Amino acid sequence: MGKNLIQQRRGKGSIFKAPKHRAKGIVRLAPVKSAETGVVRDIITTVYHSAPLLVVHFGTEKRLMLAPEGVCVGDTVSSSATEIRSGNTFKLKDLPEGTLVHNIEAVFGDGGKFIRSSGVFGRIAQKTAKGISVVMPSGGNKIFKEECRATVGVLAAGGRLDKPFMKAGNKFKAMKAKGHKYPKVCGISMNAVAHPFGSKCSHIKGRPTQSSRHAPPGRKVGKIAPSRTGYKR
Repeated sequence: MGKNLIQQRRGKGSIFKAPKHRAKGIVRLAPVKSAETGVVRDIITTVYHSAPLLVVHFGTEKRLMLAPEGVCVGDTVSSSATEIRSGNTFKLKDLPEGTLVHNIEAVFGDGGKFIRSSGVFGRIAQKTAKGISVVMPSGGNKIFKEECRATVGVLAAGGRLDKPFMKAGNKFKAMKAKGHKYPKVCGISMNAVAHPFGSKCSHIKGRPTQSSRHAPPGRKVGKIAPSRTGYKR
């Protein structure tokens, strides 16, 4: 039988619950080719996003969007504009090479899945027969379909990581605000009831670290279905 790990012990009545009641809504791109021009009514912050959010009104529709640098309250954003400026949404095929973008869709119409953290951006590298090549914040290249959409600009709050926490207490409070368990320790340092590797002896696992692909939840820890273990001969 497997054990319920700390990552699985979330829910009502648990100290590991996620702060869903503090969510402000779903963050998406501008409506697809909307005839209405969105007006930025407010800029807010949420516990689930490191970047600030724009409260945009497209006519009678209210929508949350990631806030790029240079967009203020009262500005307008659109998905049907021809001017390439921060806040406007375009298909990747309609943007020139070298444009800085964020919140790129994985599939057309999904609202955006990539490049959503504060201060990050992607750069359109080249257009090929396979799709649009974008330089990701990690430095790697990723190919997207031409119909996928993205928002122009660099995400705001870029200096968030410049100031160090300095003390473990500050880091604990920041993680608690996001509903994250801190500090994180390895399995062999836990009690036997908390992890399959846990025991009274903190430096010996006492059982193999390999687990089957079909292992039950709570036992699927360590090396999951490894193709090869040990030294390479």
